[in-house]
Amino acid sequence: MDHLLRATALAEQRHFWFRGFRAFVTPLLDRAAAGRRNLRLIDCGCGTGNNLGLLGRYGQAFGFDLTASGLAFGREAGRTRLARASIGAIPFRDASFDIVTSFDVLYSLPDVVEHAAARELYRIAKPGASLIVNVAAMEMLRGDHSVLSHELRRYSRQSLAGLLTGAGFEIERITYTNAVLFPPMAAARALQRMRGLSAEQEADQEISVPAAPVNAVLTAALMLESLWLRAGVNNPFGSSLLCLARKPQRV
Repeated sequence: MDHLLRATALAEQRHFWFRGFRAFVTPLLDRAAAGRRNLRLIDCGCGTGNNLGLLGRYGQAFGFDLTASGLAFGREAGRTRLARASIGAIPFRDASFDIVTSFDVLYSLPDVVEHAAARELYRIAKPGASLIVNVAAMEMLRGDHSVLSHELRRYSRQSLAGLLTGAGFEIERITYTNAVLFPPMAAARALQRMRGLSAEQEADQEISVPAAPVNAVLTAALMLESLWLRAGVNNPFGSSLLCLARKPQRV
C-alpha cells in the first residue's frame, strides 16, 4: 500500500484518471451540499489527503487513513486535519458529519472489516447526511492495478448497493464511471491476466502519468463523460462505481 500511495502522491494532480474522478464526484458533492458552505465533511481512508481540498469548498473537511506514509505525504504538502485511524473503527462521535466520503478504500478490506466500515460510515453520519463512495468495479477488469491497490474484490451495482443498504443507507444514485475507457482497458487487462499479473513493485506503471498528448486526450474523454453524468445519465458499465447515498432523517 505504501507503494500505491507513493505513486498516487506523484500522479493525483495531473493524471487523467484523477482529473476525471474529480469531475465525476463534484456534482454529487454539490447535490449533497445543496448550496450550503458551512458543513462538516470527512474523507474516510483519505490516503494523502488530496481530496480535502475539494471537500473543503463545502465547509470544514477532515480526513484519516491507516497508512502512515500517505499521511506523511499529505502533511508534507501542507494538509492539516489529518489523523491515523482505521475505517473499521472510526474515532469520531456518532452523527458528527454532514457529508461522509470513502474513495477507493472498501475494495481492499477483508469481508468482516468491509461490513464494519459500512456500519461505521453510517454511525458517524448525521441523520439526513450524505455518503459518497467510489470503488473498483467489474471483476472482468482485474489486472495489474489490482495488485498495486491490494484489491480483494471489484463491485457490481448490486453488491455495492447491498453493502450500503445493509448498513442502513438509502441509495440516491449509483453509476459506473470511466465508461469511455472501457474498451481499451478491458483488452489491456485481459492481456495482463493472460501473461500473469505484475509484482507490486512493477505495477506502478498503472498509475504513472502518461505522455502529455495522451494524458490530454484521455482527460478530454473523461470530461466529456462527466457532462452526460452531470445530466443524470447512468453508465451501464465502467471501471469504477460511484454512489450517492443518504442516512434516513429519522433513524
